Amino acid sequence: MIATRPKLFIGPPLHYCPGCSHGIVHRLLVEVIEEMDIREQVVGVAPVGCAARIHMYLDIDFVKASHGRAPAVATGVRRQLPNHHVFTYQGDGDLLAIGLSEGLNAAIRGENILVVFINNATFGMTGGQMAPTTLAGQWSTTTPEGRDVVKTGYPIRYPEMIASLPGVTLATRCAVDSPANIRKTKKTLKYAFGLQKTNPGFALVEILSVCPTNLHLSPAESLDWLRKEMVSYYPLGDIKKPTEGTEDAE
Repeated sequence: MIATRPKLFIGPPLHYCPGCSHGIVHRLLVEVIEEMDIREQVVGVAPVGCAARIHMYLDIDFVKASHGRAPAVATGVRRQLPNHHVFTYQGDGDLLAIGLSEGLNAAIRGENILVVFINNATFGMTGGQMAPTTLAGQWSTTTPEGRDVVKTGYPIRYPEMIASLPGVTLATRCAVDSPANIRKTKKTLKYAFGLQKTNPGFALVEILSVCPTNLHLSPAESLDWLRKEMVSYYPLGDIKKPTEGTEDAE
C-alpha cells in the first residue's frame, strides 16, 4: 500500500475547483497533526474565503473568525489555552487586505501562533479581482489591462515585510507545485508547529498555490505559471528562522 487517507481528513467531498491547491495543504496539515500526535492540543481558526469550510474536512477543533480577524481570534485562543498549538488558515485577501492590520499587530506583539498563508495571487471566491498579492502586469477582473503598480501599488511580500519584527520567530515561503516542494512544505509545517513549544513567537508559513479558475488556465498550465511568474517575485525559502533551541522542532 502506497498511501491511505489520513484519519483526520473527513467530511464530504472537497468543494474546491479542479486543480485548486487548498486540498493539498489540507492533507498536509492533517498528516502533520497525526504524525506529531497533537490532535487534542490543536485549535485552528477558519477564515472567510474559499477555505471557509476547512473545519468540515479536518477533524480537529476549529473556531470561525470574521473576515480578516483570524489572528485576533487566534490570539485569544492561545492566551486561554497556552499549552495548545494554535494556527490560522488564511488566503491573501483575508490576511493581507481586510486583515492586514490584525496579522501585522499580532506579529508586532509576538503572539505565539502559526499563520498558514495561502497565496494564489487572486481573490478566488469573489470572482478573480486584484488581490494584494496579484503580480505587476497580471490580469484580473479589476485590472483588465494588467496590474499597474503606479496606480495600485506593489504586490506584498509578507514574510519579508514582517521578518524584521522582534516578535516574529519564523517567516518562510513554500509551494505545492511539485512532489518535491509538497514534501518540503510538509516538513516546514511540522517544524512550524514544533516551534510553538521550543521557540514561542509569531510564525508565518506562506504557501504559493494556484487558482486555475480565475487564472483561466488548466491545472497543469497554472502550475507552470506559478513556477515561471510567481517564484521570481516570491522566492521560496526561509526569510527568518531561529538559529538556537530548535532541536525538538525539527
